[in-house]
Amino acid sequence: MTIQEKFDLTGKTAIVTGGSGLLGAEFSRTLAEAGANVVVADIDEVAAQKIAQGLADADYQSASFGLDVTRKESAEEMVSETLKKFGSLDILVNSAALDPKFDASAAEKGIAPGAFEDYPLDQWNDALNVNLTGMFLVTQACVKPMVEQGKGSIINICSTYGLNGPDQRIYLKDGKRVAFKPVYYTTTKAGVMGFTKYLAAYYAETDIRVNTLTPGGVYNDHDETFTKNYAAKTIMGRMAKLDEMNGALLYLASAASSYMTGSNVVVDGGWTAW
Repeated sequence: MTIQEKFDLTGKTAIVTGGSGLLGAEFSRTLAEAGANVVVADIDEVAAQKIAQGLADADYQSASFGLDVTRKESAEEMVSETLKKFGSLDILVNSAALDPKFDASAAEKGIAPGAFEDYPLDQWNDALNVNLTGMFLVTQACVKPMVEQGKGSIINICSTYGLNGPDQRIYLKDGKRVAFKPVYYTTTKAGVMGFTKYLAAYYAETDIRVNTLTPGGVYNDHDETFTKNYAAKTIMGRMAKLDEMNGALLYLASAASSYMTGSNVVVDGGWTAW
């Protein structure tokens, strides 16, 4: 098999959860460009439809699904519709996750948003429900046809904050505390790593591979001070460009990584190297 053939996904079908998100949309396009049929799944059904339509307009095979990762029935319906339309399910990218949301009443309490001491229990529970339970439910539904086929690739999206505790100093501006990265983010992303290793071991002696992709911070019109603070912590001295996770994602999805499971590919500009 040539190297081009190893990366070719023609005839494969992929589901990308959080498919209309910043990275999810990039992942959807990357898999489509490599030849896969792509199901763009997102809680925002309209946004998912827009991404899928853009792929279809570029002559790629695509579909969309309004997925609520916290509902078992929603995940099962998505799989059923995928199999009905494309006939197989070969790749799952678990990219859906709750973005950090800060307590709006924090200022009234005299604390910085995201502070651990008064972090709201409801926000903690919501994050666990989406970031971990949601990944569990979606993977449980998607892996069943992979078991029947005897093969598949599952890619769970982690974060450098799942490997290291966040440096809260980068959330300072002019010497004043702007916010804290909330506790749930590191906790749930670390859980993604454990989930990956468990599944990889569980599907030993099969061709179902489970790996993690860990992106560093991707620039998305961030505040100048934050961008400078973040860049100073990376060996490469900058945040990632939007498309710089795509190569690693395709590698994990394709036969190019056929001897890899239970592993973590870190693309962070050197953030975790020092």
